[in-house]
Amino acid sequence: MKWCKFISVALMSLLITLASVEAAGECGRMPIGQAAASLSPCLAATKNPRGKVPPVCCAKVGALIRTNPRCLCAVMLSPLAKKAGINPGVAIAIPKRCNIRNRPSGKRCGRYIVP
Repeated sequence: MKWCKFISVALMSLLITLASVEAAGECGRMPIGQAAASLSPCLAATKNPRGKVPPVCCAKVGALIRTNPRCLCAVMLSPLAKKAGINPGVAIAIPKRCNIRNRPSGKRCGRYIVP
């Protein structure tokens, strides 16, 4: 009986560990779809390199860069972004267009380099 309880606890611990490892990706525990949705104010700016970037977009991008810069790259290169018609070459320049000081300039994001 004791072994049965021990095995059940061990299996539950293993399942919990596997679930938490699987949930952590480029955006941590936040699903990439949720991260992409938070950047919806930037949609128009990702299609036109000369378009004005809304201040709310700059705030969202700045916050994401401070908390998880890899997530921003993952969102820009995601299939979800492609479906939304986002041009990654234009989107990658949004942090510069927002004058974000601590942007990851010079870093690679897929085949793009952050300006």
